Amino acid sequence: MTAVRPSGRTPDQLRAVTLETGVNRYAEGSCLVSFGHTKVLVTATVEETVPGWMRGKGQGWVTAEYGMLPRATHTRGRREAAAGKQTGRTQEIQRLIGRSMRAVVDLKALGERQVVLDCDVIQADGGTRTAAITGAWVAMARAFKYLREEGVMSADPILDQVAAVSCGVCADQPVLDLDYEEDSSAEADSNFVLTGAGQIVEIQATGEKRGFSRTEFDRLFELAQGGCAELFALQRAALEAN
Repeated sequence: MTAVRPSGRTPDQLRAVTLETGVNRYAEGSCLVSFGHTKVLVTATVEETVPGWMRGKGQGWVTAEYGMLPRATHTRGRREAAAGKQTGRTQEIQRLIGRSMRAVVDLKALGERQVVLDCDVIQADGGTRTAAITGAWVAMARAFKYLREEGVMSADPILDQVAAVSCGVCADQPVLDLDYEEDSSAEADSNFVLTGAGQIVEIQATGEKRGFSRTEFDRLFELAQGGCAELFALQRAALEAN
């Protein structure tokens, strides 16, 4: 029998997802992404320079920064700037976002420019990294569109779409897009980063309370593929709307 999820969703159902562009008047690209109650503001800044170690190589760079606002969760968290250092979790997530974006960008076509994607979690209810990746692609694509409209670039350096979604095994049932209630009690937890062409950028999968089988993993992958297909359509619609 299929167990009822706390949210009432079916095993293969995403939370309500919205991608709103143009939410920051100053950034070259921006996107407010919501996966249910998880909300992340992403801004894309284009700098006419590259890190020192890349100068003279004739190609650009895409990087990301990630952070959670103090009241993004049930209790106030201390700002990492006040603590004087980033946590390992923050560093790991922002590197993941950067890798995910670079996987679908022609860095040579970008030229000696750097795109910085700032991903700020306004409200967290599970899946903040996957929401950030999905929204970051939209913000980046919007920034490149702006540069083309301004005559700064003639060609789009984006090679493909990229999106991400979480999956997990909850009450012995593989499910798509975990919210916090499910994520905190899941037997197994995973994050899938996939491209529009169906390629794998990254898979993070962990047995939280027990190991999980190959059959369960295959089902998680199938759920992720279906979920990302929906996210790709939403990304395209967001760009077409603005």
